[in-house]
Amino acid sequence: MQLPNVFQQLEHPYAWIDLNALDRNVNVMIAGTAPKQIRIATKSIRSLDVLQYIQTRIPTHRFAGYMTFTAAETVYLCEAGLDHFLLGYPTLESHSTKQLMQWIQKGKDITFMVDCEAHITFLAQLAEDVGVAAPLCIDINVSEMYPGLYFGTRRSSLQTAKQLKMFLQIIMSNPFVYVTSLMGYDAQLAGVGDEAPQKMKRTAIQTLQQRTRKYVQKQRTKAINIIEKQLGPLRFVNGGGTGSMAYSTTCEEVTEITIGSGLYKPALFDHYRDMPFEAAAGYTVRATRKPAKHTIVAHGGGYIASGAIGNDKAPHFIDDALSFYKTEGAGEVQTPIQMPKNRYDIGDGIVLRHAKAGELCERFNVLHSYRDKEYVGPMKTYRGDGQCFL
Repeated sequence: MQLPNVFQQLEHPYAWIDLNALDRNVNVMIAGTAPKQIRIATKSIRSLDVLQYIQTRIPTHRFAGYMTFTAAETVYLCEAGLDHFLLGYPTLESHSTKQLMQWIQKGKDITFMVDCEAHITFLAQLAEDVGVAAPLCIDINVSEMYPGLYFGTRRSSLQTAKQLKMFLQIIMSNPFVYVTSLMGYDAQLAGVGDEAPQKMKRTAIQTLQQRTRKYVQKQRTKAINIIEKQLGPLRFVNGGGTGSMAYSTTCEEVTEITIGSGLYKPALFDHYRDMPFEAAAGYTVRATRKPAKHTIVAHGGGYIASGAIGNDKAPHFIDDALSFYKTEGAGEVQTPIQMPKNRYDIGDGIVLRHAKAGELCERFNVLHSYRDKEYVGPMKTYRGDGQCFL
């Protein structure tokens, strides 16, 4: 990857975003999710500038809105003029949630994620205080359980039809909340790469994922039927993510697909088959030491991704000839790097990609954007706007 020459004048480390690649990824997303609506996952973008840039490129009739990750973040985006929010996770934060109730009162489209009675009690009280009724999205658990294996993520407490029916009764008994939508997130498809380097692991994942497709659809469809029998048609059904985009598009019960990570295409998505997106964001560190002919030392670089600890959570070099030392890894303030003899020298920039998407933006105030190898300008991250949510 060749970054614009003007980038050499920037203070290192810096983060970059390739607008040509981002544009192509947006187009892939639009074509690949048709005819479903698209919801953008803000946790994977974490930049108001980039969110607004993306929205302008999505046809209005296809744009469902944003999936946010905290109440405070949603308030911030409301204040910035954005609208149509689905909180992707339950919130129990009184101050920011009450502010969202006030935004609902002003006409904003905001839906809260729920899966247990505690969520309902909390939201209903704040909605009553403000004098509104809070829209709800019920999050069901579509993970599968095998002997000795939990295939999916541990999220929702709603795992059976009986639990869902009892939950609906709780909601229906409260005048300050009402159900508008359903989410059944197929994390075992969307969040698990099917091209693991180890052959046995790769085969096992692909086999399990093939089996789980029918199960996920069955669970979502059953939940929709239960809810609509009690309450009438749902406004939307959210399912899938970047890793299961092609599958979710074929699911008749799904009306919208959430995409976020694919727009940056971080390194974790190198382990997915049929991943049409391309790398659009990353960062560059400067080499400041050269203790040996096969070693260069970069200043900074230790940006490790969240999740289960493993090598796949480390940053990824754009230059495949480079590697981390196993005894040191990506360092806090300096990173020794193995290289072919004299491949880099002191002062050179070394380009990497974060393993995940939005977490990159927690490390930098701006993403330096470029197009056709020409510098376009800085795009502020949440951090650059003085925001920190999780």
